[in-house]
Amino acid sequence: MKITITNIGQEFNTTAAWRIIAQILGKKNSVIGLSTGRTTGGIHAAVADVYKKFPFDASQVTVFNLDELTNVPREYFGGCYTMIRNEICIPMGIPEENIIMPPTISDNFEEEGRLFEERIMQRGGIDLQVLGIGENGHLGFNQPGTPFERTTWLSVMDTPLEERVRRETQSPKDANLGGLTLGIKNIMQSRKIVLVANGARKADIIKAALLGPVTVDVPASVLQLHPDCEAILDVEAAAGILLVLQQNKH
Repeated sequence: MKITITNIGQEFNTTAAWRIIAQILGKKNSVIGLSTGRTTGGIHAAVADVYKKFPFDASQVTVFNLDELTNVPREYFGGCYTMIRNEICIPMGIPEENIIMPPTISDNFEEEGRLFEERIMQRGGIDLQVLGIGENGHLGFNQPGTPFERTTWLSVMDTPLEERVRRETQSPKDANLGGLTLGIKNIMQSRKIVLVANGARKADIIKAALLGPVTVDVPASVLQLHPDCEAILDVEAAAGILLVLQQNKH
């Protein structure tokens, strides 16, 4: 695994943004998987800023998000479809038909997961998958304990996220909120993966994921086995691994 460490802030966002831009410039009809959340919002803004200043053809790009919330309105501002559409697709002129996302409401999420995978494969499979990492090591909604051979499935939210989504969507207490997510097997089938993490709160899990044993207890640790994976970290997120590397020098 390649590890790239940046300064805090804009350098981190721009470095990660250029991995997405380079993929598009190198292959106009790239299939790119994105991730939404606190880490990637600044990255997406940096991509859109570069595109605005130096326009290039993104009309043939296919994008999707690694996961999607379930049983919330699709227009919910915190929904993954809405976020990638607003942050990446509209600013870059990526047409609506090139956004592959499952619905947020369905009577058969198992079938929706199958269709989600099928539509990605019909476009040629994943050229680049951008991943965030949860503080417990989760990738998408693949929480600790998820088997590495898992394909697309309906998982659960961690408690803080569910509480926030339920509050923001005013969902009733009996509404079954969750997340339809590509499984770890799907992620590992990506041709290239970029893992992004910033902030001191990610330092411990980054150390465990990149330097610890490969285990389902830390889902992101499986990325150590991928043949073309880069971790882009700011200095705060990299603090734990930097400490280990310094100790190994002595």
